[in-house]
Amino acid sequence: MYTFIVNLAKMLLRGIGEIEIKNKNIIPSEGSYIVTCTHKGWLDVVILGICLPHPIHFMAKQELFKNKIVASFLSKINAFPVNRENPSPSSIKVPIKLLKSGEVVGIFPSGTRTVEDVSLKRGAVTIANLAQVPIIPAAYEGPSDLKGFLKLRKATIIFGEPFYVKTSSKEELVTFTELLSNKTNHLHSQIREHK
Repeated sequence: MYTFIVNLAKMLLRGIGEIEIKNKNIIPSEGSYIVTCTHKGWLDVVILGICLPHPIHFMAKQELFKNKIVASFLSKINAFPVNRENPSPSSIKVPIKLLKSGEVVGIFPSGTRTVEDVSLKRGAVTIANLAQVPIIPAAYEGPSDLKGFLKLRKATIIFGEPFYVKTSSKEELVTFTELLSNKTNHLHSQIREHK
C-alpha cells in the first residue's frame, strides 16, 4: 500500500506542478535515521514521503486513529499513533524498535500543523539519543494542501546535514532540541534566499 500511494502521489503532484528537492545527496543510501520536518498541512507529509528513497514510518497524533477505516489506512502507509498531550513509554518504544530494525522514522517536532514558528518538542532528539541514529533535519516551503499546490504549482523541501545526539543529561536534550530548531530555521532561510 505504501509504495502504491507514493507512486500515485508522484504521478499526481509532478504532473500538475514542481517539487524542488535540495540537498538530496545528504540522505544516506542505507541504514536507519530520523527525518524531521516542519509541518504546515498534510501535503508536506506526502511530499516528504515522495522525496526519500526509503519508506518512512510517520508518527501521527492518536486522534487520527479513532476511526477504524482511517486507522487501517494509516497503518498500511506506515503511520503509528502517539499521544501528543500525554506521551507514554510506548511513544518512544515503537520508533526505537523501528530504527533498531533498520527503518526510517519521520517526526514533525512542532507536534502540530502550523504556519507559525513554534518551539520544538524534544521527542525527536530523545529518540535519536536512545536509538543512536542520526537526525536529518528538513524544511518545507510551499502550500499546505492540494488546492494551494494547484494554485502555486511549486513546493520546495531541503535537507540538512545529519547529526547525532549523545547525552545522558536532560538539560543537554534541551540544548540538542534548540540545535535542531536552529538548523531547521537555517534551512528555511536557505529556501527563501533562493526564491
